[in-house]
Amino acid sequence: MLQIQNLTYRIAGRVLFDEASVSVPTGHKVGMVGRNGTGKSTLLKLITADLQVDGGSIGFAGKPRIGKVAQEAPGGDTTPLQAVMAADTERTALLAEAETATDPIRISEIQMRLADIGAHSAEARAGSILAGLGFDTEMQNRPLDDFSGGWRMRVALAATLFSQPDLLLLDEPTNHLDLEATLWLEGYLKHYPHTILLVSHDRDLLNRAVDGILHLENGKLTYYRGTYDNFVRQRAEKLAQLEAQRKKVDAQRKHMQAFVDRFRYKASKARQAQSRIKAIEKLGTVAAFNADPSVVFRFPQPEEMAPPLISLDRAAVGYAAGKPILRQIGLRIDPDDRIALLGANGNGKSTLAKLIAGRLTPMEGDQHRSAKFRVGFFAQHQIEDLEAERTPYDHMHDLMPNARPELVRSRLGAFGFSQNKADVKISGLSGGERARLTLALITHDAPHMLILDEPTNHLDVDARDALIQALNEYQGAVVLISHDPHLVELTADRLLLVADGRVTPFDGDMEDYRRLILGRNKAAKDERVSYSDMSADERQEVRRIAAEQRKQLAPLRKKADAAEKLLERLTGEHAKIAAALGRPAIYNGPKDKLAELMRVQGELEKKIAETEAAWMEAEAALEKAG
Repeated sequence: MLQIQNLTYRIAGRVLFDEASVSVPTGHKVGMVGRNGTGKSTLLKLITADLQVDGGSIGFAGKPRIGKVAQEAPGGDTTPLQAVMAADTERTALLAEAETATDPIRISEIQMRLADIGAHSAEARAGSILAGLGFDTEMQNRPLDDFSGGWRMRVALAATLFSQPDLLLLDEPTNHLDLEATLWLEGYLKHYPHTILLVSHDRDLLNRAVDGILHLENGKLTYYRGTYDNFVRQRAEKLAQLEAQRKKVDAQRKHMQAFVDRFRYKASKARQAQSRIKAIEKLGTVAAFNADPSVVFRFPQPEEMAPPLISLDRAAVGYAAGKPILRQIGLRIDPDDRIALLGANGNGKSTLAKLIAGRLTPMEGDQHRSAKFRVGFFAQHQIEDLEAERTPYDHMHDLMPNARPELVRSRLGAFGFSQNKADVKISGLSGGERARLTLALITHDAPHMLILDEPTNHLDVDARDALIQALNEYQGAVVLISHDPHLVELTADRLLLVADGRVTPFDGDMEDYRRLILGRNKAAKDERVSYSDMSADERQEVRRIAAEQRKQLAPLRKKADAAEKLLERLTGEHAKIAAALGRPAIYNGPKDKLAELMRVQGELEKKIAETEAAWMEAEAALEKAG
């Protein structure tokens, strides 16, 4: 059990914890929530003794092994698999000792302990955790220096999970994960055998992986049993009761104060007036709950623009000549489109976003962009690029050099930056405030489209809700990349799957996509386990059967692929016709040209329907044969 009693802690003269007390039972999985800056990460450091309490105590039942993800990403020539396995320090030490031990009794003790901790299956377990976090076999055996900081932080998370501590402390573990890895982590934490204290603003994770919520507010800790949604309901009821109590006390105080004001100087009523004064003092006060006014987003509205904003026909995009990452892209985006890009990290979501934004040009195919089309692009690196010694006002003024100071401050105020906050150095802002500033900067010129690549990583739950509301009020187009299903569900009405070098519509909702990912994970896990348990002869036979099956399925697969390619070509041609018919000038030109376009459009729609039916028939035959 984690026992916190009368905890007091101050930082820079500000009280973060004011005699806070709470108990977390052993084996419970608890999500910790609270607004940014209230002290959630600080509490984890107090638990690990990286910081010392000013008062009170933090105690444990027994001497639990406490695990926390390293703040610095690992690097060097070590592979992810080696780095994760090294996290089990006991196993590493026992294996090293086994190499040199000569005492038969000690050798026996070492081997028994290695068996008890499952040392011989450690590599398979480490590989399984890395696979869940997005590392295939080839990636698991590459040097860590080959990976970006985000991927190396995944390795740090995998190492902590692999060590399986008695008390697992996690601080926003999904910040470096895509949706696929987040869903895997959700299942892993749900079945974790020990105690978890998880700081997160991810509603879905808090609803599916924990059985209690620890709320940090006004220096106090309050424990709620159940999921995050249950916490929200209980807290709303509690606040309603407090508000009712406050109104009742205020009414009593007002009534008695009126008597005192009228009769306190009358000798005949003086005793009664004094009695009421004492009663007023005993009433005390019930604090009113006020929402934080700084949690606000208001995107400037763009002027109207004729559709489409952008259309792509059989486009390919990448970074190296002759090596496209995505091919055969057929896409049209109108001013009222709300699109979410789905797919694992590394499949090209950010590349597609850069193509839409105009930061990359197509290697092949056609692209049409509206004139004067403006895009606001949010990416994580922009938060890090803010200059630490400058202020929000300085950054906004750089983008609006000719604007009056009050207009610059008004733009900042729309994102929660008050007069004083606008003049604070960037180094003094929280991660959430820097994210809000970045959103303010990218929308300073009222763009026609917002492209948001993981915009919620530094935002707390209230700020995420404010972002959802602002996006739903925004009148331009939105392209969203996010591992937060709650955000996607409430803001996007079109889902595009970016996978295997293609961009295709996903016909379903986020729950359907969740089931798809979990189904793939289960199938992959079952395949790994069953194949690894086979003998060499059995594996050879499996490979022979698989080769024979591929040979038999080749004609069906060829037919399905041909139908799919024809469908993509016809769809691209239809998109071009639709784009032409979307231009107002076509209706003022020759009538015969307009009629021809409409005739071709009708024929294409007929061919698309026939080809789609043939493709679905071929896919069904392929699935049945397989």
